[in-house]
Amino acid sequence: MRSTSRTEAFPAHTPAAAQIFTTVLSHGPLTRSEIAGRTRLSAAAVTKAVRPLIEAGYLLEDADEDARQPSLGRPANPVRVDGGRALFIGVKMTGDELIAVLTDLCCRIRVARHLPLTTHDPKAVLASTAALVQELLTEADGFGVPVQGLGIAVSGDVDRTAGVVRYSPFLEWRDVPLAELAAMTTGLPVTVDNDVRALTVAEQWFGAGVGLSDFAVVTVGAGIGCGLVVHGQVVSGAHGVAGEIGHVAIDPAGPLCHCGNRGCVEAIAADSAIVGRIREVTGVQVADAAEALELAHDGDPGAREVYARAGEAIGRGIATVANLLGPERVIISGEGLAAYDLFAEQIRDAFAAAAFGSAARCDVRTRPLPFEEWARGAAATAIQSFIRSDT
Repeated sequence: MRSTSRTEAFPAHTPAAAQIFTTVLSHGPLTRSEIAGRTRLSAAAVTKAVRPLIEAGYLLEDADEDARQPSLGRPANPVRVDGGRALFIGVKMTGDELIAVLTDLCCRIRVARHLPLTTHDPKAVLASTAALVQELLTEADGFGVPVQGLGIAVSGDVDRTAGVVRYSPFLEWRDVPLAELAAMTTGLPVTVDNDVRALTVAEQWFGAGVGLSDFAVVTVGAGIGCGLVVHGQVVSGAHGVAGEIGHVAIDPAGPLCHCGNRGCVEAIAADSAIVGRIREVTGVQVADAAEALELAHDGDPGAREVYARAGEAIGRGIATVANLLGPERVIISGEGLAAYDLFAEQIRDAFAAAAFGSAARCDVRTRPLPFEEWARGAAATAIQSFIRSDT
């Protein structure tokens, strides 16, 4: 299956031009002087970069009769991104489902699709992904603009530069060249990234991280993940695993983690760890996280204690991030937030106790997001790759 979409090169040929466009994308509409102020670039550099973006239709100039600079004798018209100028597809891969979205250039979801996975075989998953992408390409035809890229988000150790899934525990994959394979089957430029980092890109450009130079996204649920933004850049580290607070050991005598260590945050607070521990403590053979949550909400003291312990582990993990990097904000998200009322107090208390000095001033907030938002994060990485040739 090949895409019939007409991909094109983005007309921002320098890092400065890409910076200007992403600034307008996240903060616009902005006048040229406001762009210069936010990017710390000269007025001439801004004017030079904006002109081809307007000519190509990626930026639109809004006439504003009230905003004028009399001394210059010309209006200070704001410019904004034309979200409908291009489309992108994002796919989030889980252990049992594919979630795909079609977004515009401003990463607004236009169409969403879900497809169950019955196998983890890479060829079968790739075939299902290609079929889902084809559905969205067909939907895209109705918008009259091309799909310019595909982003795929996968949990685990993902090398974005190489486009390779080094290890994904939920899919049981090792060294799968996913970007190359997906590009061959879809005909689209493909970006593959860790799912939490992808979600972090979306939060940085379009969500709760807009305007922040330093923040973190911590996800709770099937795993415990963390995406980091430091000095305005999403950090992956030299080996692509920066931010793995799920594998920070907080109890050397704690339960065995699938990574081989004991007492990791994930071994205490991930859904499977909570389910297993509740079975041990209560003797009730809860089938999954939903049944575990129901038991705790029904008031079972053992189940509630397990969730309290999970909250303490998460709080200590967040404090570790705050102590090491001093972010302005930590955003907690993920499907595990369904249990937030059961461990919110423990997260707060453990964070306050373990955060050092002014690190405790970090703004810790929750942001419940549906799974479509993870796929939106994948689309955000495709948008990022389209705009910036250095990603």
